[in-house]
Amino acid sequence: MKHVTLPGGDKIPALGLGTWRMGEDADLLQSEADVLRRGLDRGLKLIDTAEMYGEGGAELVVAQAVKQRRDEAYIVSKVYPHNASYDGVVAACERSLERLQTDRIDLYLLHWRGQYPLDETVSGFERLKADGKILKWGVSNLDAEDMDELLGVRDGRECVVDQVLYNLSDRGIEWDLKPKLAENSIAVMAYCPLGEGRLLRDASLATLADRHRCTPASIALAWLIAQHQTIAIPKTSRVERIDPIVAALEVELDDDDLALLDHEFPAPDGPSALSIV
Repeated sequence: MKHVTLPGGDKIPALGLGTWRMGEDADLLQSEADVLRRGLDRGLKLIDTAEMYGEGGAELVVAQAVKQRRDEAYIVSKVYPHNASYDGVVAACERSLERLQTDRIDLYLLHWRGQYPLDETVSGFERLKADGKILKWGVSNLDAEDMDELLGVRDGRECVVDQVLYNLSDRGIEWDLKPKLAENSIAVMAYCPLGEGRLLRDASLATLADRHRCTPASIALAWLIAQHQTIAIPKTSRVERIDPIVAALEVELDDDDLALLDHEFPAPDGPSALSIV
């Protein structure tokens, strides 16, 4: 497994699994947990979830997946903005811990900006850290301007991750946000790394996949995790798609491959609004 080093020296996997849209149907809980367990078996220890996903249902799926294997997993969860007051973030975390059936969340994120000032949310995160309920905290869907504000509040520089939409077909963060994160040693966690499946049907990725004897998914993920301080969290509900995800770790894109991808998926030539799904 490739790792990303967080401020302070902690290392986390550069490739994991997402759980968006899991936990919405109780009848699928077991099969969805089986997918995450297969990921654990193949070394995909980072599992990303949120109290929003299935209104807590995805966290129940994660609990089932890591049952008797908690120490193997690196669990990321997120708090709703409307729960991100000082007291609200603490209470929300307690509910997530109960659903996850664990005593700590490895990385806890603000899902997106809401009504509460960032310094209030950060204070709640720092209290949770002091109490051992979370180990690290970060944010999600914050753009460059938001990050400037965050870094200016007390303890704002304790942020270790910004989870944002990032993939070959959506590279807007490379203009201003990604350099700002790199300057402050904050990792990028890329959600929808396969463009919600669109990249799997791309002809140029298929060409490279044939060359590397893998799948388009493996190519798209290999490109992402080769970027500086970048973590990819693809989501799948099918066990047979775990191996192509893991195969991304073995793909080494050469200069010709990267030139082809840059031609087909150009880097941004100016600023743009942060894309959100």
